[in-house]
Formats: sequence, C-alpha cells, structure tokens
Amino acid sequence: MATDTTRWNLVVSKQTDKSLRQFLAAEGGGKKGDLSRFVEEAVKKHIFDTALKAAREHNKDLDPDELDAMIEESLVWARARMRKR
Repeated sequence: MATDTTRWNLVVSKQTDKSLRQFLAAEGGGKKGDLSRFVEEAVKKHIFDTALKAAREHNKDLDPDELDAMIEESLVWARARMRKR
C-alpha cells in the first residue's frame, strides 16, 4: 500500500463483513492491513474494468486490424519515452 494514505469510513452489511473476513482468513489473511489492501485492490479493479468497458464501447466500430495498429503505435511511443528517462 502507498505510504501516502487517507482514511475511509465504510458501512457494509454484517453479512458482507462476515463473508469478507472469512474469505481473507481462508486465504491466509486476517493480518493488520489485509482489509484495507483488499478494498484498495477491489476499487482499482473496478475502475480498470469500467475504463476497459468504456474503451471497448468507444472503439466497437473500429476494424480490429486498425485498432491493433493504433495500440502498437501507442506502445512504441510509450516505450520510447520510458527509455529516455
């Protein structure tokens, strides 16, 4: 988890709390910070999935080969910038 953090107060049902804590325990969790790490990972995944869905919807009419070429061009550009650092 990042060193620059903020505190959230969340309200969930008792069943959700129980289910998540049982899940974490079964995964070998239950240690300090496991709940926070789980929530942060879940939020990041949800944001990524939502952005991915929007990108797919936005590009649904593009030819797949054209889209692949655009992605490859973007990757070449990004990799070139990374090498300059």
